[in-house]
Amino acid sequence: MTRNLLGPITTLGCFRHRTGDIRMHILQSAAAISFSRSYCCALPRPAPHRKMGKNKKSSVPPEEHLLLPQHPGRPNPASAPIVDTHTHLLSTYSFYRSKYKAGKYETVYELVRALYEGRGVEAIVDVYCEATEDNTWQEVADSALTEEDRREKWGGLEYWFVMGVHPHEAKDYTDAIERKIIEAMSHPRCVGWGEMGLDYHYDNSPREVQQNVFIRQLKHAVRLGKPLTIHTREAEEDSERILKEHVPKDHRIHIHCYTDSPEWAARMLEHFPNLYIGITGVITYSTNVNTSEVIRRMAASSGAETPLRILLETDAPFMTPSNIYDSLKGLKGRLPHSHSAMIPWTAEFVAGVADEAAPEGAGWDTLKVMRESRDNAKRMYGV
Repeated sequence: MTRNLLGPITTLGCFRHRTGDIRMHILQSAAAISFSRSYCCALPRPAPHRKMGKNKKSSVPPEEHLLLPQHPGRPNPASAPIVDTHTHLLSTYSFYRSKYKAGKYETVYELVRALYEGRGVEAIVDVYCEATEDNTWQEVADSALTEEDRREKWGGLEYWFVMGVHPHEAKDYTDAIERKIIEAMSHPRCVGWGEMGLDYHYDNSPREVQQNVFIRQLKHAVRLGKPLTIHTREAEEDSERILKEHVPKDHRIHIHCYTDSPEWAARMLEHFPNLYIGITGVITYSTNVNTSEVIRRMAASSGAETPLRILLETDAPFMTPSNIYDSLKGLKGRLPHSHSAMIPWTAEFVAGVADEAAPEGAGWDTLKVMRESRDNAKRMYGV
């Protein structure tokens, strides 16, 4: 017996038809699904430093610590609602179940309602990026079709999604998968195509295959008028060439979880007036200097009335902001995964970086960054 991601406890299985629905079940452990969905994050989680001596079991804090305090710079959540423009919801639930096998939340809906209640999470953009013909996405998306369902199942959260095939899985792209994605584009809760792109760091698919699949997806997305969610890592030259060749200048583009060079960001922002840079908790990591430099350059060239062209995102279950632990004084250990209510801590870090470089009279704080990002999410995805 194992818990279903979407519903009550059922017998062990992979996919099952029940009353017309296709439900996903956790396999031998929730980590099985998490492993495949980990392709979607832009950066690996840093490996823990290992000391010599006896091995000790890793310490996972009690799950109550996932229920975050209000951010000190945002004591009133209604003053700056959260819109998480890139999260992997089922992966986050799988991470939760793998770390808390006796956890109190038995469905993804219960987890969402608990973690987001009272924390001003207005909307999320959920991301499906595997090369699979599974239709779990439809059951989740259909559960958010009506205002009543969003209130009862999602706690009032506005659920949206995008779908595409990640470059790691480009080698598995097929006509059938493409038809599935095109079908999903017509769903009322679908707001874009992605994540898709190029990843030359891992090269899990041959580069030529990545490029061909990227172009193929771009052509369909542009034809359908869908916003683009882009993953690019260590592939600046080819990503730039392909985007400029196949995407109209005024198309809406989200460069997700940005970690590449500030120079490449500047070129893309100049060429595409509706392009936004996705900022995750990775900006808070000392090993990442590029993302902060992008923010500095944006802020230095912006006036008091010019918003930063960024989108705040979590890439959950990855990229927990490192500065969040300043607000969790009683916590021992590290949180096992991120979630959408952590975005104010990313915004705080962005504000600090921007404020250092801002011209006189154009300062930023947590609320300003969150409000600008919220407005940009509306422009980018219409959410």
